[in-house]
Amino acid sequence: MLRKTYLFLLTLSLMLVSITVFGQETKDEKSKKGFITRYINNILNDTVSKEKSQFFVFPTVGYRPETGVEFGVTPLYIYYANEDVNNRLSEMKAYSFFTLNGQYGLRIGHALYSDKDKWFFLGDIDFEQFPLKYYGIGNDVPKENIALVDATQIRIKERVLRRVLEDFYIGLETDFRSLTNVSFEGKNDNELEDIQIPFGAEGTTNFGLGVGLVYDQRHNVLNERDAFFSEFAYLNYNPFWDSDVEYQLISIDNRVFKKIGERDVLAAQLFGEFNFGGDVPFNQLSYMGGESLMRGYFKGRFRDRNQVAAQVEYRFLPLKLGFTDRLGATIFTGVGEVFDEWDEVEFNSLKWSAGAGARFLIFQKKDVYLRFDYAFTRDGSNFYISIGEAF
Repeated sequence: MLRKTYLFLLTLSLMLVSITVFGQETKDEKSKKGFITRYINNILNDTVSKEKSQFFVFPTVGYRPETGVEFGVTPLYIYYANEDVNNRLSEMKAYSFFTLNGQYGLRIGHALYSDKDKWFFLGDIDFEQFPLKYYGIGNDVPKENIALVDATQIRIKERVLRRVLEDFYIGLETDFRSLTNVSFEGKNDNELEDIQIPFGAEGTTNFGLGVGLVYDQRHNVLNERDAFFSEFAYLNYNPFWDSDVEYQLISIDNRVFKKIGERDVLAAQLFGEFNFGGDVPFNQLSYMGGESLMRGYFKGRFRDRNQVAAQVEYRFLPLKLGFTDRLGATIFTGVGEVFDEWDEVEFNSLKWSAGAGARFLIFQKKDVYLRFDYAFTRDGSNFYISIGEAF
């Protein structure tokens, strides 16, 4: 807990020092700086015109209980198609990391719009050689993990959507998942015999194919201020598509963003994910936690066939400060539950998370912020560093 708090406060301190130091340099001083200093200064001053594309890379230091300290690099590329600001802002970002324990991974996400927003490509690529904490399946699982799953994980999720009406898209959804080189390890050599090994523990490779319906009013996926977004997706994982298992998945994602006054934003999200029609490998069950939804919970802390979760966030973008207009803040809370059958849902025992965060406006003309979130749950707390809002 103290270690995570220290890293979070250290990151915020470095950000504030950068604003103070670089924001007061004269032109003569800037000309004497090296490449790295000039690069940081260009980001802080953001002299690139709004219609031009921008590329930004920054190092990160994070902490997760299963890995300890992570060292990573995060690149971001944002642009308007044909440099036309009437098009929606496209973004592609990645995160590569390694730890002192020899663990590593790469995550790439993108939301790309073609000219006139006719086509929309939305997806993620994840590769991790990374231990997964396994607590069991369902809500009645111990607070401490019962096993550590070491495996190579690959996921490639992609939507290719065509606009058919104003703000309404329809298209193909695909989802490839692979879990190989799997090994379960108990807390000591004797405990593994007492663990109920879940379905899929030997490793699986699956491919899902389906259809997506999206209503998207967003103009800036990294920081929307006044819009509505809704996605309905159906995927069929079937041996015919070179899959090891057969089941279906329906996911529903609704988000609303409402501008409050000149600066603030009220944002809310309702998410549901439902697996049916067959056995689902443990690593593909709907899981709770992560940097976007139910922040504060370890990713996969709770998992089951189905999940319903909601979150609300109030964003001060930016804060009304006298010395800079590039700092923002947020407060947020969320509730959620995983379950096998609907009659298992008990509203008086829903999981909760809450927290606050700081923001730094890295691209002033495109309204894109660097995000620092600190979230609390019944289990404890975690912090997150990323580009763009959580949703």
